[in-house]
Amino acid sequence: MAEIPFGGPGLGESVQSRLAREVGILAGRLAQLLERLPVRDEPSVDGRSFLWSLYDAVSLGRPPAGWTGSVMRLPARPPHPLDNLVAGLGLSPVELDIVLLAGLADEHEGLSALLRVLHPTGEPRPTTGLAAQLFCRDRNERERLRTLLVGGPAARSGVLLVTGDGPFFERGLMLAEGVWAALHGSETWPEAAGRREMSPETAGLEQWFGDLAVRRVARAMIDPDSRTVLVIADSEFDALNRAAALADRTGVDAVCLAPATLDSSIERLISLHAVLRRAVPIVCIPIPSTPEGRSVAGFEHHPGPVVLCSRRGVAPVRGRRPLLSLELDHLPVAERRGMWAELLPELASQSSALAARYLVEPLAAATAAGDARSTSSLDGNEVNTDALVSSFRARAEVAVTGGVKLRRPSAGWPQLVLPPDKLAQLKEAVDRLVHQSQVLDDWQFLAGRAGARGVRMLFAGPPGTGKTLSAEVLAGSLGVDLLVVDISRVVSKWLGETEKNLAEVFDAAERAHMVLFFDEADALFGKRTEVSDAHDRYANLETAYLLARLERCEGMVVLATNFRENVDPAFIRRLEFVIEFDEPGPREREALWRCHLPQAAPIDGEINLGQLANLYPVVGGVIRNAAVAAGFMAAADGGSIGMGHLVRAVRREYEKSGRPFPGTPFGVAAP
Repeated sequence: MAEIPFGGPGLGESVQSRLAREVGILAGRLAQLLERLPVRDEPSVDGRSFLWSLYDAVSLGRPPAGWTGSVMRLPARPPHPLDNLVAGLGLSPVELDIVLLAGLADEHEGLSALLRVLHPTGEPRPTTGLAAQLFCRDRNERERLRTLLVGGPAARSGVLLVTGDGPFFERGLMLAEGVWAALHGSETWPEAAGRREMSPETAGLEQWFGDLAVRRVARAMIDPDSRTVLVIADSEFDALNRAAALADRTGVDAVCLAPATLDSSIERLISLHAVLRRAVPIVCIPIPSTPEGRSVAGFEHHPGPVVLCSRRGVAPVRGRRPLLSLELDHLPVAERRGMWAELLPELASQSSALAARYLVEPLAAATAAGDARSTSSLDGNEVNTDALVSSFRARAEVAVTGGVKLRRPSAGWPQLVLPPDKLAQLKEAVDRLVHQSQVLDDWQFLAGRAGARGVRMLFAGPPGTGKTLSAEVLAGSLGVDLLVVDISRVVSKWLGETEKNLAEVFDAAERAHMVLFFDEADALFGKRTEVSDAHDRYANLETAYLLARLERCEGMVVLATNFRENVDPAFIRRLEFVIEFDEPGPREREALWRCHLPQAAPIDGEINLGQLANLYPVVGGVIRNAAVAAGFMAAADGGSIGMGHLVRAVRREYEKSGRPFPGTPFGVAAP
C-alpha cells in the first residue's frame, strides 16, 4: 500500500474527465499487474493492450508507479463526487482505489469482458483477490485489506459490496446502485430512494420563516454536524414542502425524497447518494403498513444533517443522533388570507372566506388554484369558487374502503321538508363554517382551543324522518361531499384496530373538507358501562378515544341515531347542535308528497295529496318509497298516476312494516 505523492492536472477538470483520468491510471496499474502474473489462462494480448491504451490517454508519459496515489491528493474545485465520498465517509486512499476498481465493469464493456476472464466463476466483476494483488505488498497488508472490506467505512456505508459466498479472496466487488453514474455527474437517483422534483410553494410562509424555532432548523440544515431534524405536520407532504421551502430560502443544497418504504438498506442508499452530491436529504417517512414498521432508524451513520418529514403519530425516530423537532401548525388567518390573495388575485375579495373554509397548506392551495384557473380558462370564464371546490373534491385523498362510502350531494334546501325551527338550526350550522374567519380569527372567540373550527351535530329521531337527507343538504350547501361511515365495518374485535380505523376516517374527512356522517351512531357513541370484563374495558377505551377525537375535529361531523337516550351524555356536551327529527305532521306530509312526485311525472288531476297526508301518518322515507312504487304501477297500467296507485303503494309500505292499514280515502276504490 505504498503511496507516492500525486501530481499533474486537476483543478477545474470536468466530472467526466476527472473520473476518466482515475480509470485510466487504474487501468495502467492493472495492465502492469497482468504482465507479471504467472497464470495459465492469461488474458489475451488485446485485453492488456486495451488497458494500456486507457492508461496512455491520461499518463502524461509517467509510468504507472508514478500514479500510485489516489484522487484524494488533488481535490477539485468544486469538489468532485469522489472528493465528497472521501470527505463524507472518511475513506482511506486504498478504500478509494478499491471503489474505483469495483466500478470498472460499469465504465466500459471492454473492462467488463476482461474482468470476466479474471473472475473464478466468470462474473464481469473484480474480485477481492485482484484487489489484494493490486494494492497489497505483503501478508499484513492483505489482512488489513480484509478488515477494510468487511467492516471499513466503505463497507459500512454500503458504497462497496462484497458478493458471493465462496472463499473470501474469490468473492466479487461491486458498487451500490447508481454510485458509478453519480461519479459521472448524473443527477439520477435509485428508484427506491423516491426522489421528487419539486419547486416548493412559499405563498403565506413569510412570517413562518421568521419564527425562532424555524430559524433554529435553518441553522441545523447549514451546520455540517450530524443531526436529525424532524418536521411533523398533518401530512408528510405538507412537511416536505415546508422543509424544502426553508432549505431553498436558506440556500441549502437539498434533495427531496419520498420512498415507498424506508428500511435500513434504503436509508443507507439515500445517505450514500446524498454524500456523493453533498446534499441535505429531506425524506418523507412513509406510513408503515404494520406495527413493526412504526420506527425509523434516523440515519444513524449519515455524516451531516438529515430532515425527516412525518405525519403526526406515524413513527418515532430511533437512534442516538441529536434530534431537533419542529411541529407545524395551521398558518394563522392573516397568512392564509395573504396566501389566497397571492395565489388567486382574481378572488382577492374572497380571500377571507377561503382562508376560513380551507385550512390547507400552501402546496395544496397552489395546486387547487392552478386547477381552478385551468378549468375556468377552458370554459372561457373567470376563476370562481366553484372551480376551486371541484379541485379540492377531485384531489381529495380519501381511500374509499368497505368502511366508508363517498356520496356526492344532489339534494338542496327545497327538497328538505322540516319545521322552520329545525331548518333554522341546520342553516346556523352552515353559518358557523362560513363566518369562522370573522368570529374566530378577527373577534378571537375560542382562541387557542383545539377543534374550535369544528361543528359537531347530533340528529335524533325515528327512521325515515330526514336525518341522512339533512346531512346531504348540509354537505351540498358547503360544496363538499358526504363521507358516510359504515360503523359495522369500522368497529373491529382486534385491540386498537377500531381506533386506527376511526383515525383514518376522521383524518380523511378533514383533509378532504368533507362532512363526516355516522349513521346509527349509538352503536359507536353509546354510553360507557361498568367494567366487568376485558370487553367492557376495551369498549370504554374506544369511547374515550372517540370523545377526544371528536372534540379536536376541525370539520363538520354529524351523528345520527334513532334513540337519543342511548348516546353517552359526554358526547352530548361536546356537540354544538342537537336536532330532534320528529315524525312529520299533516302539513309536512303533504309537502313531502309534493316533493316526491316529480313535475315531469303524469299526475292525475283528481289526486288529493292533503287527503293522503291526513289519513296516513307516515314518515318521509315511506312517502318517498310509496311515490316511486306508484310511478311503476302507473307505468305498468299505461296511464297517469292516480289516487288508486298511491293508496295501493302506501298499503304495501304498511304491510312491510307490519302495521295495520288505516283504510282507503272516501271515493277511492279499495286496492
